[in-house]
Amino acid sequence: MKTLYLCSIFLFLSCTFNKTDEIQCTEEARAALNITIKNAVTNQPLGEGIIVKATDGNYTETLEFFDVNNPIFSGAWEREGTYIVTVSGVGYITFISESITVTADECHVIPQQLQVSLQPE
Repeated sequence: MKTLYLCSIFLFLSCTFNKTDEIQCTEEARAALNITIKNAVTNQPLGEGIIVKATDGNYTETLEFFDVNNPIFSGAWEREGTYIVTVSGVGYITFISESITVTADECHVIPQQLQVSLQPE
Protein backbone atom coordinates (compact mmCIF):
# COMPACT_ATOMS: atom_id res chain seq x y z
CA MET A 1 0.00 0.00 0.00
CA LYS A 2 2.85 2.34 0.86
CA THR A 3 4.43 1.64 -2.55
CA LEU A 4 1.17 2.44 -4.34
CA TYR A 5 0.90 5.70 -2.38
CA LEU A 6 4.48 6.72 -3.25
CA CYS A 7 3.98 5.84 -6.92
CA SER A 8 0.79 7.90 -6.99
CA ILE A 9 2.57 10.92 -5.51
CA PHE A 10 5.45 10.55 -7.97
CA LEU A 11 3.03 10.30 -10.90
CA PHE A 12 1.06 13.32 -9.68
CA LEU A 13 4.18 15.45 -9.22
CA SER A 14 5.65 14.47 -12.57
CA CYS A 15 2.41 15.46 -14.31
CA THR A 16 2.12 18.68 -12.34
CA PHE A 17 5.66 19.93 -12.91
CA ASN A 18 6.08 18.77 -16.49
CA LYS A 19 4.17 21.55 -18.25
CA THR A 20 6.24 21.57 -21.45
CA ASP A 21 3.08 20.96 -23.49
CA GLU A 22 1.56 24.31 -22.51
CA ILE A 23 1.14 26.74 -25.36
CA GLN A 24 2.86 30.07 -24.83
CA CYS A 25 0.85 32.78 -26.57
CA THR A 26 2.32 36.14 -27.47
CA GLU A 27 0.72 39.34 -26.20
CA GLU A 28 0.31 41.30 -29.44
CA ALA A 29 -2.99 41.66 -31.25
CA ARG A 30 -3.09 40.37 -34.81
CA ALA A 31 -5.10 41.78 -37.67
CA ALA A 32 -7.43 39.22 -39.18
CA LEU A 33 -7.44 41.05 -42.52
CA ASN A 34 -4.48 42.58 -44.36
CA ILE A 35 -5.39 44.11 -47.71
CA THR A 36 -2.95 45.52 -50.27
CA ILE A 37 -4.43 47.83 -52.92
CA LYS A 38 -2.77 48.63 -56.26
CA ASN A 39 -3.76 50.60 -59.32
CA ALA A 40 -4.63 47.97 -61.95
CA VAL A 41 -3.05 50.01 -64.75
CA THR A 42 0.14 51.37 -63.14
CA ASN A 43 0.60 48.66 -60.48
CA GLN A 44 1.39 51.45 -58.00
CA PRO A 45 0.30 50.93 -54.37
CA LEU A 46 -2.74 52.93 -53.28
CA GLY A 47 -3.44 54.25 -49.81
CA GLU A 48 -4.53 57.87 -49.57
CA GLY A 49 -8.16 58.36 -50.58
CA ILE A 50 -8.93 54.63 -50.60
CA ILE A 51 -11.64 53.25 -48.30
CA VAL A 52 -11.53 49.59 -47.29
CA LYS A 53 -14.48 48.20 -45.35
CA ALA A 54 -14.85 44.70 -43.92
CA THR A 55 -18.33 43.39 -43.16
CA ASP A 56 -19.31 40.25 -41.25
CA GLY A 57 -23.08 40.15 -40.75
CA ASN A 58 -24.00 43.26 -38.73
CA TYR A 59 -20.35 44.01 -37.97
CA THR A 60 -18.62 46.59 -40.19
CA GLU A 61 -15.13 48.03 -39.78
CA THR A 62 -13.15 50.52 -41.84
CA LEU A 63 -9.63 49.15 -42.17
CA GLU A 64 -6.65 51.47 -41.75
CA PHE A 65 -3.11 51.63 -43.06
CA PHE A 66 -0.15 52.93 -41.08
CA ASP A 67 2.74 53.19 -43.56
CA VAL A 68 2.31 55.61 -46.47
CA ASN A 69 5.19 53.96 -48.35
CA ASN A 70 3.70 50.46 -47.99
CA PRO A 71 -0.05 50.88 -47.47
CA ILE A 72 -1.47 47.61 -46.15
CA PHE A 73 -4.99 48.08 -44.82
CA SER A 74 -5.41 46.09 -41.61
CA GLY A 75 -8.30 45.44 -39.28
CA ALA A 76 -10.68 43.04 -37.58
CA TRP A 77 -8.08 42.70 -34.84
CA GLU A 78 -8.32 39.27 -33.19
CA ARG A 79 -11.81 38.78 -34.63
CA GLU A 80 -12.84 35.56 -36.35
CA GLY A 81 -15.58 35.72 -38.95
CA THR A 82 -16.57 35.53 -42.58
CA TYR A 83 -15.94 38.87 -44.21
CA ILE A 84 -16.83 40.67 -47.41
CA VAL A 85 -14.26 43.36 -48.20
CA THR A 86 -15.31 46.44 -50.17
CA VAL A 87 -12.63 48.73 -51.62
CA SER A 88 -13.52 52.10 -53.11
CA GLY A 89 -11.91 55.38 -54.05
CA VAL A 90 -12.67 58.42 -56.16
CA GLY A 91 -11.80 57.64 -59.78
CA TYR A 92 -11.85 53.85 -59.28
CA ILE A 93 -14.42 51.12 -59.84
CA THR A 94 -15.54 49.70 -56.47
CA PHE A 95 -14.24 46.21 -55.71
CA ILE A 96 -16.29 43.71 -53.67
CA SER A 97 -14.57 40.50 -52.59
CA GLU A 98 -15.82 36.97 -52.27
CA SER A 99 -16.24 35.71 -48.69
CA ILE A 100 -13.01 35.62 -46.69
CA THR A 101 -13.10 33.27 -43.71
CA VAL A 102 -10.89 34.07 -40.73
CA THR A 103 -10.27 31.35 -38.16
CA ALA A 104 -8.11 31.22 -35.05
CA ASP A 105 -5.75 28.86 -33.30
CA GLU A 106 -5.22 28.63 -29.54
CA CYS A 107 -3.70 32.10 -29.37
CA HIS A 108 -4.60 34.37 -32.27
CA VAL A 109 -6.58 34.75 -35.44
CA ILE A 110 -4.91 33.37 -38.54
CA PRO A 111 -4.38 36.48 -40.68
CA GLN A 112 -5.75 36.52 -44.21
CA GLN A 113 -4.11 38.53 -47.00
CA LEU A 114 -5.82 39.90 -50.08
CA GLN A 115 -4.33 41.87 -52.94
CA VAL A 116 -6.77 44.05 -54.85
CA SER A 117 -6.09 45.71 -58.20
CA LEU A 118 -8.45 48.68 -58.48
CA GLN A 119 -9.50 49.52 -62.00
CA PRO A 120 -9.58 53.24 -62.83
CA GLU A 121 -12.94 54.48 -64.17
